[in-house]
Amino acid sequence: MQRVESQHFYCHNYGSINLDHFYRVPHLVAPGETLASRDYRVGLGGKGANQSLAMARAGGRLSHWGRVGRPDAWARDTLARAGVDVGQVRLVDEPSGHAIIQVDDAGENAIILFPGANHGSSREQLAELVNAATPGDWLLLQNERIGLEELIPLAIERGLRVAFNPAPMDDSVVQLPLSLCSLLFVNRTEAARLAGLAVQSSAEALLDALASRLPATELVLTLGGEGAWYQHHDERRHQPALPVMAVDTTAAGDTFIGYYLAALQADMPITECLRRAATAAALGVQRPGAAESIPALDEVERALKQGPGSPGAPVNPEAP
Repeated sequence: MQRVESQHFYCHNYGSINLDHFYRVPHLVAPGETLASRDYRVGLGGKGANQSLAMARAGGRLSHWGRVGRPDAWARDTLARAGVDVGQVRLVDEPSGHAIIQVDDAGENAIILFPGANHGSSREQLAELVNAATPGDWLLLQNERIGLEELIPLAIERGLRVAFNPAPMDDSVVQLPLSLCSLLFVNRTEAARLAGLAVQSSAEALLDALASRLPATELVLTLGGEGAWYQHHDERRHQPALPVMAVDTTAAGDTFIGYYLAALQADMPITECLRRAATAAALGVQRPGAAESIPALDEVERALKQGPGSPGAPVNPEAP
């Protein structure tokens, strides 16, 4: 794998590790019904693990802070093979976080999520992790683990910079000290909830409202087929979406975040961070699955060299 040579900060990801159990069924199970599945597979999932995989595959340097049940050590090994430092992934005597996912013939799905070991960290353990980090490092967070209300202030006190993806969005996010975050990754639904606006609001309105509420925080707004936006102080950038046929968008946002941070780590300009992240996400949505859909760096580099208009090719990051 080609790796980015210039690294200007180190990243730690306090992230979920889930096992995704996929069942293919003719229709979603009804109450009281027993239904045979035509196919079954299990794969690595969780927004935390997906983002770590994406950043590592993008050539980034990071450690993952996580917990997984001992019988599922293969999940930790998968992260390690991708280049993630798993020294702080604990094997515990608890069931791993997992999702039971039904997918029917029409492509609809129903999901049961069990947090499991992802919800087991104490304040003392969080302080231990933070104190072992180097001031100036970045800490990446999502909303699939507990303790964020304690972890964010601990990280800031230690001199870390916090990047937060508030997914899945719930009422607890609004109570977090978001103004302490250096970087916020949000989709349309998350941005609207935080901004107090209708989900149909324009990107510009969402960014204006968020920038007013969080003036010191860099904002990255991802809008799927409408592209992505960057906002900080008076700087606003738009990255159009790339022309591809999406097969599965499950890990698109996680892929975008991992590739964006790897480019930022390599001290690339914001326009290039957006372009690389959008290209990686466009490649990923053309494949089924979550972690397995995240492209390797050499695939993204090839796509970036293609001419505009080709699937996965770059577009003008300066477009208004």
